[in-house]
Amino acid sequence: MEASEAKLDGNSIGGLLREIFTMEMTTAEATCAGCGAVNAVGRVDVYLRAPGAVVRCPGCEQVLMRIVQGRGRYWVDLRGMRCLEFAAPE
Repeated sequence: MEASEAKLDGNSIGGLLREIFTMEMTTAEATCAGCGAVNAVGRVDVYLRAPGAVVRCPGCEQVLMRIVQGRGRYWVDLRGMRCLEFAAPE
């Protein structure tokens, strides 16, 4: 199989993304890309006075996530996390 034949578009993971983000995420564990600390999402620092939500590591204050909502869309930036771990839905 050619590499171009194996490549799919984002629609192929639409169902998976829906499953992931419709579950309880405050118990998910975020690993900070800056200091390596692991914290439950429910224990991180959140700032809502920006244009959207800014989520920071409580240890080193690295920005873990940015979430902006507008015009019926969400923009989620997770580049400050090395890993986001959560249990699969039952």
